Amino acid sequence: METPTGIPRNLKGSLPSLHLIIAASSLTSSWFTPTPIRYISSVIERGDTGGGLINIRSVSRHFCFNLMRNMIFGRRLFGEGSEHGGPGEEETEHADAIFNILKYVYAFCITDYHPWLRGKTDFDGHEKHVRSALKIARKYQDPLIDERCQMWKNGDIKEKLDLLDVLITHENPKITIAEIKAQIIEIKIAAVDNPSNAVEWTMGEMMNDPTLLKRAVEELDHVVGSNRLVQERDLPQLNYIKACIKESFRLHPYEALNVPHVSTMNTIVGGYFIPKGSHVLLSRIGLGRNPDVWEDPLRFNPDRHLEGEDKQVVLTDDELKILSFSTGKRGCPAGVLGSSMTTMMLARMLQGYTWEVPCNDQPIKLVEKHDGLSLAKPLVLIAKPRLPQHVYPIN
Repeated sequence: METPTGIPRNLKGSLPSLHLIIAASSLTSSWFTPTPIRYISSVIERGDTGGGLINIRSVSRHFCFNLMRNMIFGRRLFGEGSEHGGPGEEETEHADAIFNILKYVYAFCITDYHPWLRGKTDFDGHEKHVRSALKIARKYQDPLIDERCQMWKNGDIKEKLDLLDVLITHENPKITIAEIKAQIIEIKIAAVDNPSNAVEWTMGEMMNDPTLLKRAVEELDHVVGSNRLVQERDLPQLNYIKACIKESFRLHPYEALNVPHVSTMNTIVGGYFIPKGSHVLLSRIGLGRNPDVWEDPLRFNPDRHLEGEDKQVVLTDDELKILSFSTGKRGCPAGVLGSSMTTMMLARMLQGYTWEVPCNDQPIKLVEKHDGLSLAKPLVLIAKPRLPQHVYPIN
């Protein structure tokens, strides 16, 4: 039996963990290109008021996808991109397909509980939608994977430069091309939802409470200054910005529940008997908004995560008071990468620009979608440069 993306379920546990792959690839900061800064600056330059209307949801999602393409394939775009430095049709279609897959990963599907029905019926239409989205996603990635595999086979490549190279050359077990293609889809699915959603919610909360924005910008000015862009080495010192992100993970998760897990043995948790084979789901909002754990749980308050001047704020939570990257051996193997992605994205956007709410949208209505927990409407703000001109990348 296979997962929706094509990895045999009995093989998934033997595939290389993402943290081992990342360590093997010996690449970190080179992935963090100044893509959002370049794109936002381009939008501002094309305006005639010294500012530009920026769709925060679009920018944050495409930052994540650009970074993942750079990490996996060694390239930022599938095609030529747009004339202003943003995503082109190829990148937009691919991103929409991945988020469409995500929608059904979290959805209830009858064949998950009665797998003998798979391929015979599709009561809720989920399989049809997932197959269609997978076809689009693979239209862009599979030719690149096939080409790279052939280059390794021909001896045209000798050095591992990105994640794809590491997967192709991985031994014990040797991974087939079909498994590599499925693994890459799953890596993308796992990497884009939480960071982009957290940044959008955090920016929205900051717009409605300017004191949050002021403190975050003051921290950036103190740690980084105004003569260079924030770099990966600065992230450990950005405790307040990380506290804001962690508060978004707590109060505004992307989905209400985690991806289902299956218990491998009979066990007792909190006095409840969990039989072997049970589908187990954790409630992200049940944890993050629990009034027995969190004081005033529906208030956005980053200070609750600051535990002293010398203590680092981390976005993971081994005590499971919130469910950001989970924990244990079944937790997210790339929690450090996800934390860095989210913090870098928010930090660069706050450092590079001042942000304002369009006049007709004040205050922002921070309302969840009727069928999910992301903002009901994409967050659109006005951005204006706040650093010296020489700091911004040349488009």
